[in-house]
Amino acid sequence: MDRLGATFAALADPTRRAIVARLAKGQTHVGELGRPFRVSGPAISRHLRVLEQAGLIEREVDAQRRVCRLRGEGLQAAHHWIEQYRKFWDESLDRLVELLEQPMPPIGGRKSAARERPAALAKRTRTRR
Repeated sequence: MDRLGATFAALADPTRRAIVARLAKGQTHVGELGRPFRVSGPAISRHLRVLEQAGLIEREVDAQRRVCRLRGEGLQAAHHWIEQYRKFWDESLDRLVELLEQPMPPIGGRKSAARERPAALAKRTRTRR
């Protein structure tokens, strides 16, 4: 599996997403990470191993504790991939807004409110309030 696939596979699980969200607030030890979940210690360790293999977290031994921290660069590939599509949708929606804001030509010589585009009608309604 490629790195991007491993990242999305790791983030597909809600427990792992919650662990990533917690680590975004700062590093902590494994016991603290497992506390909010109703799963065993070995299950938390498996979740952490998946996150580590995907490059999203790193673990180190600090005295008697295993400390985990988020690896920001692990999320960069996913961010860049998603960003391409966000730009696409933003540009598409901007074009749609421009189209909807254009007035429709009148039928039969007079402009009917029923024939106006929805965005123009909404804009006119907002200005009357």
